[in-house]
Amino acid sequence: MSGGLKVRFWGVRGSISCSGAEYVRYGGNTSCLEVTAGGRRLIFDAGTGIRTLGLELAREVPIDLDIYFTHTHLDHISGLTFFAPLFEQRNSVRMWAGHLEAPHTLKKVVSNLMQAPLYPVSLDVFQARVEFKEFQAGQHLSCGAVAMHTAPLNHPNGATGYRIAFGGKSICYITDTEHRGRGLDGTIVELCRGADVMIYDSSYTDAEYERYRGWGHSTWQEGVRIANAAGVGTLAIFHHDPSHDDAFMDGVARDAALARPGRASNGLPRVLVAHEGLTLSP
Repeated sequence: MSGGLKVRFWGVRGSISCSGAEYVRYGGNTSCLEVTAGGRRLIFDAGTGIRTLGLELAREVPIDLDIYFTHTHLDHISGLTFFAPLFEQRNSVRMWAGHLEAPHTLKKVVSNLMQAPLYPVSLDVFQARVEFKEFQAGQHLSCGAVAMHTAPLNHPNGATGYRIAFGGKSICYITDTEHRGRGLDGTIVELCRGADVMIYDSSYTDAEYERYRGWGHSTWQEGVRIANAAGVGTLAIFHHDPSHDDAFMDGVARDAALARPGRASNGLPRVLVAHEGLTLSP
């Protein structure tokens, strides 16, 4: 792990994973990010992309890491039970959630996922030392020398946005949020103000949005508007709808580059479309 702040995308798709030749370049796995900084590894969401990450991490033992969930809808947790480090007793894994309200807890959510008739084995199958931790969206967190600010997002059943900061650099992870239709979401603008990178829920285009109002997602154009208002360096378009294949996302990339041309002071493009394997070091 490098000392500086870095994010790698292991899953960029929203709602459900997709396979096929038409999804090869951007990827079909659901949400999973790996952030490294200051010798710590932080994973955000456990969509199907976390399985491939786990296979790579399995070569490193022992591992001490943290998994932070934006929320616990199925597309963001469906890869968790295939995450190899959970099955190695020398590893330590802490899982965090800030959106759940009583009587729900993160441990109960994962336990319910791993029970009949949905799953063949229970939570007891994990061999690693696993801890479940709750917080309230809006709290400040820390992971070693990495600081995090959190904020609630506008999504059915709740969700949490994160700002990860280290060494004077910052990455914001804002997914599964719906813009409110009466001006920009001030909570998100303030959370992301001056960030080097903002990873944003861009499930739809503005033209598509009216058909999906109330589903809890936003558009890449709204991402541009928020990034501009917040003075964000680089906007990363993320959480691609399963109906948006590679050809469609190429069109989004072209339109977004026209809407937010040039490069940020960090040298990265001012806007890009996230794809599996992409690594950003602001």
